[in-house]
Amino acid sequence: METLVFNGDSVTDCDRLIYPPYGFGYVSLLAPSLTERFNVINVGTSGDRLIDLDQRWERDVIAHSPALLSIAIGINDTWRRYDSREFTPVEDFERRYRTLLLRTRSACKSRFVLCEPFLLPANIEQLVWREDLDPKIEVVHRLALEFEAVLVPFDAMFAGARERNSIAELAEDGIHPTSLGHQLMANLWIERVLN
Repeated sequence: METLVFNGDSVTDCDRLIYPPYGFGYVSLLAPSLTERFNVINVGTSGDRLIDLDQRWERDVIAHSPALLSIAIGINDTWRRYDSREFTPVEDFERRYRTLLLRTRSACKSRFVLCEPFLLPANIEQLVWREDLDPKIEVVHRLALEFEAVLVPFDAMFAGARERNSIAELAEDGIHPTSLGHQLMANLWIERVLN
């Protein structure tokens, strides 16, 4: 059986250590449709930025030799700029992301699913975050093309869902999805990856 690893931040983590093995979010919603084909592993870690993924990549990814690797990362690289003045230049984000994909492909011959980081501005302060996040989303698009990865456009999906639902119904703080938000993420992931 092939291995599928999900990696990312709190949106992927969703308290997976409290609610093992998948947490309570989109990965747990996906698992029932995946476990007949894949050994599903969730290594998402709350608060992670790309640099944090890099530091644990051997243990969290390479050690599992995934046939398929799904990555959803980037919002904390933006968030930390505004709450902690820890700025991740887009060039560094792209270089580090590309290096992780190259390392993985070399070691495991993995196929990739690259997911857009997303933001639903829940307050006026978050409106300015787009200036930082949008270029990082463009990086994800470029890398998806470069590595022939499946692109899962979570940010675009949430922007469309915003026309039908309030931000509070999708992600109260603009970042962490509600149960509805996670269901929409799972639906889109299945649509893009399995169909």
